[in-house]
Amino acid sequence: MSSARQPDPPAAQESSLAAFVRGVSTAWRSIFAYVLFATYIGIGALAHDFGFSAGWMVLSTILIWAAPAQVILISTLGSAALVDTAIAVALSSVRFMPMVVTLLPMLRDRQTRTWQLLVPMHLTAISVWVEAMRLLPMLPRDHRIAFYNGLGTGLITPPIIAGGIGFYVAGQVPTVFAAGLLFLTPLSMLMSITRNSQALIDRVALGLGLVIGPIMAASKVGLDLMWTGIIAGTIAYLVHRVREAMQ
Repeated sequence: MSSARQPDPPAAQESSLAAFVRGVSTAWRSIFAYVLFATYIGIGALAHDFGFSAGWMVLSTILIWAAPAQVILISTLGSAALVDTAIAVALSSVRFMPMVVTLLPMLRDRQTRTWQLLVPMHLTAISVWVEAMRLLPMLPRDHRIAFYNGLGTGLITPPIIAGGIGFYVAGQVPTVFAAGLLFLTPLSMLMSITRNSQALIDRVALGLGLVIGPIMAASKVGLDLMWTGIIAGTIAYLVHRVREAMQ
């Protein structure tokens, strides 16, 4: 499955607005835009079934911008304490921290102000990060923040629209179908990350994760996803260091 095609070559004197528009256009040509649209139909239907309003659904997408965190929020807000729900949502979003850390060196330069990075960091999601890591190195550094803002805006727009659609057609969407739509996002992420894994360390980490993850889940180990990442990532890093030492 292919992702967005490469962005058009930037003009020599391209403005920030033109770079932003080019980012939006790139997002709309990405497979992620359509996968997220389908996924958020299911999330919108879920919000309806749990008694939340359409406005609340749209606002949660804008403020949280993470499908797993929104599913946690929707499914626990009515049955768990507010503090417990907030902690669960926060912990589910910790995975974005490494993404932000890897993006910052690609976005900022000596002239970049801290406030210019606030919007890009909020727009960071797995889909945006995967596309940005592939496309940003091909762009001039002074175009990257505007392009990234456009890319993030372009990819968050389909979920906002689809969440509202899913909310209003909730009664017509079978439960099994809605659950299947939720599965499209992790499936597309897996295929795109597989496509972008060029270095040995990436391929080793991905392969080990696919093996260790199911074992951890079947063993009913607490925080199985976290332990899968720690174990697979550590082994991949050690393999990478050994290979570098032997060269």
